[in-house]
Amino acid sequence: MKKRPGLNTVCTHAGELKDEQFKGAVSPLYMATSYAFEDVEVKRYPRYFNTPNQEALAIKLAALEHTENALIFGSGMAAVSTALLAFLGKGDHVVLQQTLYGGTHNLIMEEFDKFGIAYSFTSGWDENAFAKEIRENTKVIYVETPSNPLLTITDLKMIAGLAKKHGLISMIDNTFASPVNQNPSDLGIDIIIHSATKYLGGHSDILAGAVCASNEHIKQVFSLAKNLGGNLSDYTVWLLERSIKTLGVRVKAHNRNARRIAKYLKKHEAVETVYYPGLKDHPGYEIARAQMNGFGGMMSFELKEGLDTSAFLKALKLIKPSMSLAGVESTILYPSKTSHALLTPEERKSQGISDRLLRFSVGIEDRKDIIADIEQAVLAAGKMTVTA
Repeated sequence: MKKRPGLNTVCTHAGELKDEQFKGAVSPLYMATSYAFEDVEVKRYPRYFNTPNQEALAIKLAALEHTENALIFGSGMAAVSTALLAFLGKGDHVVLQQTLYGGTHNLIMEEFDKFGIAYSFTSGWDENAFAKEIRENTKVIYVETPSNPLLTITDLKMIAGLAKKHGLISMIDNTFASPVNQNPSDLGIDIIIHSATKYLGGHSDILAGAVCASNEHIKQVFSLAKNLGGNLSDYTVWLLERSIKTLGVRVKAHNRNARRIAKYLKKHEAVETVYYPGLKDHPGYEIARAQMNGFGGMMSFELKEGLDTSAFLKALKLIKPSMSLAGVESTILYPSKTSHALLTPEERKSQGISDRLLRFSVGIEDRKDIIADIEQAVLAAGKMTVTA
């Protein structure tokens, strides 16, 4: 078996286009939206996901996720919705993990009834929680691990085995882990989805999504995708390819910072709870350690009652209260007001998302500077403490 190149080599070189004319060091950008149709091997059109830059980036993403193929979409939700609808139709049923990204939850709750697609959410994360939701018309099991925003961990080998046992398609939103920290295909998962807006883009300036899978499954996703028109512009494809070149070094820096800061927050007298799979008391720690290469840069935490969470956010100077995540800069938000705002209070409560919960995307800044910013913000929130 041919040995795979190292991670950073794949990030830098897999799928790169050669500048045969001028010998430039980076992939050339092909901006055309109209290509020849006679005397050509491939009839290219952006909506058919087959422009030179689209195809090249698909090779890179597939190499990173250890799959045969990939498609690049205009957003993470374009990738999620197209992947799900490619394998689900009227009369079908999908089993979904209890805790999911708010946008995915909204898609299911607001749109699937219109398509006649049935769905059920699990009551937990173990095998029994998923198995008891499977019906005769179930076609897909969909998970997200680590999950948004509580960083719950689902056993991917278990999910893959359960899906194969019942002849189902297994799907995962692998955004929080990134291909650096987790390769679900190696554990038997069929479809891997990313909001490429996050770690793949990494600089808070790209909106994109991706689906990675076998040639057979990508063919089925493409069959719907070409009709829905969720492709990404070639300029943004080119920017995303550029960003992925540093994915390995960026994510490893996120990992190092987050694990240290999670331990620091865990001991902090102003912090009630920390959700991070790299902490040994996290309920999913052992599974995460077995199936991940790193614990990631994402965590959530709650300040203790009596502290003004809003004042804490407003006092931050380095960490940015911001809507998204996974940029090189540290960002923080209320899930109840952003990513999960469209859920009802009851739905958030059922998922364990309190109004005091803060989702923290740890950046690559110097760790001491991040900690210093947290300390001064805690003081502003009304808790006098000097915890190192």
